[in-house]
Amino acid sequence: MSRIPSTQALRALECFARHGTVRAAAEELSLTRSAVSHQLRLLERDLGFDLFNRVGTGIELTARGRQYARDVRAALVAISSSAARNAGRGLSGRLTVSCTPGFAAFWLAPRIGAFRVTCPDVDLRIVTPGRLDDVSNPEVDVFIAFGTDAMANGEVELLREVTFVPLVSPGLANRLGGIKSPEDILRADLLHLGDTEDWQRWMCAAGRAPHEAKRGPVFADMNLVYAATLAGQGVSMGDEFICTAAMESGQLIRVTEIEIQSHNAYYLAIPARRQDLAPASAFRRWVRDAILGQQG
Repeated sequence: MSRIPSTQALRALECFARHGTVRAAAEELSLTRSAVSHQLRLLERDLGFDLFNRVGTGIELTARGRQYARDVRAALVAISSSAARNAGRGLSGRLTVSCTPGFAAFWLAPRIGAFRVTCPDVDLRIVTPGRLDDVSNPEVDVFIAFGTDAMANGEVELLREVTFVPLVSPGLANRLGGIKSPEDILRADLLHLGDTEDWQRWMCAAGRAPHEAKRGPVFADMNLVYAATLAGQGVSMGDEFICTAAMESGQLIRVTEIEIQSHNAYYLAIPARRQDLAPASAFRRWVRDAILGQQG
């Protein structure tokens, strides 16, 4: 085709590809399901090739559709990032961001240079709260909290839902002669954050007794959990999202395909008194684009 497809249709495709359902895409885009379905049908017609297979009453992407959706996502991220870079020029002042220790250390810190390129004149301060869902600090402009979307007097948006998976260091895996099953995991210490609940839920998902999770040290900080994991002190119930880079580099190994969905998620919140702060809006756009690019 010679003309560029509708941007709204491309956004509908990108959302559908990420969520896998028309309903979830419609919720993110604040559209009706019929409107999203209509956009997808028009896009498929205009492109001239099949994007979807019909499965019962639903649809799923074809192999060609998945590839096209990846290309669309990359293009949308590039467009948004370019806009953010240009919008960030000339912004100045102090921006204080509060985020959980694990998110700060494993996701934000390795990427913070990219935000500095976008907004070089913004004086950025990163702080970590004592509680993962704390959004009460009056000096903070942007919160990235791990919890629910319940925040009075603020603008809140979902950044990423989270699954937990067992993670181990290559060193410990080698010392144990390999670690691939729930039985293998129980030959090592279990590392916990706050309490043993996540490991108990995982044991149930793995067909094991929940009381088997009640072993190993409990830490008050996620950084301590990951430090102990990297040092080969045991197996942790890791946040798959923020540990992606560590898994891709081989620092951490996912033990099994068994996983559990977290009851909580990462949310970005801007207090009502800060919603007109231009650096806060720029930071929100940058984080959203970076997470979208990671999902691609």
